[in-house]
Amino acid sequence: MSNIALLRLTILCSLLSFTLLLAPRLLSHAAASEEDQENPQPLVQDDEHVAALSLSNSGMFCDRSAFRSDVCFMRGDVRTHSASNSILLVSQNFTAAETIKPYTRKWETGVMDTIAELRLRTVDPDDARAHTCDVRHDVPAVVFSTGGYTGNVYHDFNDGLIPLFITSHQFDRKVVFIVLDHHPWWLARYGKVLSRLSHHPPIDFAGDQRTHCFSEVIVGLRIHGELAVDPARMKNNATIADFRQVLDDAYGPRVKRITTSARSRRPKLVIVQRNGSRAIENEGAVASMAAAAGFRVEVLRPGASTALARIHRAMSTCDAMVGVHGAAMAHILFMRPGTAFVQIVPVGTDWPAAAYYGDPATKMGLRYEAYRILPRESSLLGEYREEDEVLRDPDSVNAKGWETTKKVYLDGQRVTLDLVRFRRSLVRVRQYLISRWTFNS
Repeated sequence: MSNIALLRLTILCSLLSFTLLLAPRLLSHAAASEEDQENPQPLVQDDEHVAALSLSNSGMFCDRSAFRSDVCFMRGDVRTHSASNSILLVSQNFTAAETIKPYTRKWETGVMDTIAELRLRTVDPDDARAHTCDVRHDVPAVVFSTGGYTGNVYHDFNDGLIPLFITSHQFDRKVVFIVLDHHPWWLARYGKVLSRLSHHPPIDFAGDQRTHCFSEVIVGLRIHGELAVDPARMKNNATIADFRQVLDDAYGPRVKRITTSARSRRPKLVIVQRNGSRAIENEGAVASMAAAAGFRVEVLRPGASTALARIHRAMSTCDAMVGVHGAAMAHILFMRPGTAFVQIVPVGTDWPAAAYYGDPATKMGLRYEAYRILPRESSLLGEYREEDEVLRDPDSVNAKGWETTKKVYLDGQRVTLDLVRFRRSLVRVRQYLISRWTFNS
């Protein structure tokens, strides 16, 4: 073989190897699209301190390497200017300008189009005289949006509160939160959680026209995964358990006043019931069966107006929780490690059920069991023939896109549980709980 032919073969092999290495990453990017599609890990496993440390005494830097969110850092004489949707860095040494939408689903162009865009720019000291400080803060600021999917409890925690914890934890509550796309109801609902993350009241960026001045500002939030905190990227190796402690600190005192009796040997089971799509049609029979199987049963119907303190009280004092896959399963964040979570998985929802709640539950230290319903337990059997691909091959239906999945499997399905079959799951859970109590006694 000639030297030229050998060289060509070597180059071809190198290109093939590079393509094989890159293919999984390209596929993971292609798979992510809509609300419940996969959110791959960032391309760069960045540490939240790296970019900030790259700045000198004054500067601006934006890290856009992560798949889920952009984060920008500003240090020096930093001032807000809400009238122009800007944050200004006073500097005569350099000129810079960036734009950013501080929301943690940057790959979803549709929802990102609804998020307010901030302009980050430098101004000369002479121009800065028009922006004199009305309020000067001696702590850093973190800027984020409560727009997008806010209002859906899963997204409230996954896209907002957990990333806010991740980003602000390094400051030990010595931080000011600046909120874009501000909703008064959001602050009323989650104000107690924010008070455990910051000693200072949050600022409504658009509603507060005063010029707020800081020496350091972070715009955007880090996100580590589905309901996840990666200790390797956190100060003091904080975990999701530390975030759960924040929730307990926010709502725990009320729970302690109410929960005074010793634990019964009949474990407490909370059934989280949905209204409409993915509801348990035979809820009463399921509750009676669970009681006969040795549980104390409570049915919880969380809604937008249900106080979080009430939900926290139910979930933090239960030994097991049962619910059909959906946003309300995010309340596993309130459960104690060692308790059990049974997720009822409707037809066609295996992947999101595992990715969004099953895998996170295991990482939270919960005993997780997936109850995958059979076609005969689904209302879809009354709408489609048994041989239809909707029931026979859900993967092929889901491959048609998010809108199809949402219409067919999420919005269009209810469940009627096989009591004999489902009882086996509950018996396993009860045996686990009793054995755990016995071992720990």
